[in-house]
Amino acid sequence: AAARSHGARTNSARARGFQVIGGARGATEASFGVREHGVILPVRFYIAPNARQCCHGVSSREISTAMQGDDAWQFYKGKNILAPMVRVNTFPTRLLAAEYGADIVYSEELIDRRLMLCKRVENEEWGTIDYIDDKLPEENSNRIVFRTRKEEKERLVLQLGTGEAGRAMKCAELACKDVKAIDINMGCPLKFSTTSGAGAALLKKPETIRDILTTLRRNLPDEVGVTCKIRLLDSVKETIELAQAIEKTGVSAFAVHGRYVHQRPRDPAHWDVIKQVVESVSCPVIANGDVFVYEDFERIRESTGAAAAMAARGAMWNQSIFSKGGMIPIRENLMKLMTKCLEWDHSLRNTKYLAREILIKSTGLENEEGRALNKSNTVAEVGKVFDLPDGIVGRNRLAPLKRSFDEVGDEA
Repeated sequence: AAARSHGARTNSARARGFQVIGGARGATEASFGVREHGVILPVRFYIAPNARQCCHGVSSREISTAMQGDDAWQFYKGKNILAPMVRVNTFPTRLLAAEYGADIVYSEELIDRRLMLCKRVENEEWGTIDYIDDKLPEENSNRIVFRTRKEEKERLVLQLGTGEAGRAMKCAELACKDVKAIDINMGCPLKFSTTSGAGAALLKKPETIRDILTTLRRNLPDEVGVTCKIRLLDSVKETIELAQAIEKTGVSAFAVHGRYVHQRPRDPAHWDVIKQVVESVSCPVIANGDVFVYEDFERIRESTGAAAAMAARGAMWNQSIFSKGGMIPIRENLMKLMTKCLEWDHSLRNTKYLAREILIKSTGLENEEGRALNKSNTVAEVGKVFDLPDGIVGRNRLAPLKRSFDEVGDEA
């Protein structure tokens, strides 16, 4: 009966024009999938009787994962991580967090429908790798959707907001050469994510979760990790069942934000539930929730048994949370972050956002400084608000302005 059922699925897939890439009749369980537009999409999962040669010539290496087991544990064990935060985890924030000691940094959540249409550009002028929305004019600050540099690759995880395996794969194929891992956002409860079926909306769709994660794992290079970040479900039992299902897809690790979907940041994180999740799986788990000082990284790891610890709001307000020597004053950290923004000629809109978030936590915005920040029309004006030195805007540009042929000739 199993063989007949398998055959029916295979014939049905072929009839719809798909290329069948798995499915061994003689197996009690066999890997089975179809290829559509060059992407292997899972239909059902099996274990072939011969581990070295699976699924009519598909090797075990093709359906196993890299950065699993010992490799994954080595990468995540004891690490302090910058958690993904929308509009916060842009280029300057990630660079500063890493300088202070962050072992792994996540990008902000990037929405699949936008990222998949971007053009990857190696920017020689700045020594960066830019993902460009070339439909926008060059003067539009939203033109650069994502920026990184080669030096960031080994610690950088790109978080993707997606609700569909095909779109997720297109984005991952575009970005995989520039990041250490691709992470799927399954925890954000905000409409920014959930309206497109991404974020916390995925928690109610286990089949979609399985399809996205398995599709990424089967198609991405071995050296690129696949992870996800979840919240707690309504019960511990449901959360554990989801965690175990995620582990079975072959992820390198996954993060658990210790709050329920309906809870807000002011509600205490449930480290005790994270601990139960950790004990239910064998892959590395990243614990997230209520990490506000450097010592909290170790506290949450010890309390939950998690492999790694992740800071969100604590790192948004003061990136020096990653410093072993202790946090520096918020004001001093703000000056360092604004300097990063100006040096890289970062977008005005995001530069002001980053500054506002820190000021709200410290001195507030209802003062002369806050009003001046809001009125700033260039990043240079932002620098003046904070009394930063003149001439630092764009000083990390690598390529000098091109000289004319006549000028070169005169010097010769």
